[in-house]
Amino acid sequence: NHVAAEKYNADDIVSYEAMEEPMAVCRGKEAVRQKGQWWEENNEVHGGSVEGPYVNGDQFAVRFKFDITPKATGERVSMDEVGLYTVKNGKIAEERFYY
Repeated sequence: NHVAAEKYNADDIVSYEAMEEPMAVCRGKEAVRQKGQWWEENNEVHGGSVEGPYVNGDQFAVRFKFDITPKATGERVSMDEVGLYTVKNGKIAEERFYY
């Protein structure tokens, strides 16, 4: 959600994806926003669910399940992913995705 990201992400947020592509590491709120925009533009979402948050100290985890069709392949797939977020000074300073 763009509104939540704008409100809760730190200006210097760092985002780590479990992949070897240019967006494997994104630094800064604008880079993270652009990564999310790219994902939305390149995947058709048919449905999904979110579980959590599961909180432990300055971190929380969220599980995402999506039914998507990547536009690059046209093959419908189920996506199951965990996001681990670290909070500093009331903002999300780091996010790491596992899938």
